[in-house]
Amino acid sequence: MVRWFGLVVLFVSLSVSAAERSAVEIIAHRGASHDAPENTVASFKAAWAQNADGAELDLYLTSDGKIVACHDKDMKRTAGSEMLVAKSTFEQLRALDVGKWKGPQFAGERIPTFQEMLATLPEGKKVYVEVKCGPEIVPEMIRQLEASGRPAALTPIICFNAEVVAAVKRARPDLPAYWLSDLKEGKTAEVLIARAREIHADGLDLKAGPELDQAFADKVRGAALRLDVWTVNDAALAKRMVSIGVQGITTDRPEWLREQLAK
Repeated sequence: MVRWFGLVVLFVSLSVSAAERSAVEIIAHRGASHDAPENTVASFKAAWAQNADGAELDLYLTSDGKIVACHDKDMKRTAGSEMLVAKSTFEQLRALDVGKWKGPQFAGERIPTFQEMLATLPEGKKVYVEVKCGPEIVPEMIRQLEASGRPAALTPIICFNAEVVAAVKRARPDLPAYWLSDLKEGKTAEVLIARAREIHADGLDLKAGPELDQAFADKVRGAALRLDVWTVNDAALAKRMVSIGVQGITTDRPEWLREQLAK
């Protein structure tokens, strides 16, 4: 009887673990950026091929008001150019090759518009939209999201700038918006939760690390906030994040991470 009870407990615990794994969203960081040049149509297509639940991209506003996918303020790392995104026109940026740094097979890849990235999304997949500039991008970004016809629930906005999150919630209260943060000294759960409430954020998207433990996660969930983490390319860390109840994990390697979580 004791042995049977132990087997039941073991079965239940394993079932819960499997349920937790399946509930966690795997989000491709700048697309499947381990395998393709980040923030490109190629990286987004790779993310969908790897069955990511969602893909994250970074947005900047060009000098002529176009929204493009790019992480850095300049093009040095991905295109070998000192050109500043905010000070350059879309035509100038489009002339740059943002693929060949990742490998010759990606030569000719161009900086994409927000609309081009949205057009890659399969039915039911999410795009996590990280704003890298200020609130000035919000009106046009929302206009393009609305024009895409995609449900608000599938297009969450994320940003380190709390004012951008606040601006999004003022403009579209129904649009999910999560505040990005690291967990450096002084950034306790209480501090982050209080600020998230001030800006009407729907969740926190935090840097995964030792500071983020079960007690921290419980406080965030207790405040009715979603909890996502970035950027996880370590299997042990990912499993610990799942165990404390995070809802989304951003990774450069979505297919690989899903396989690791299944082990």
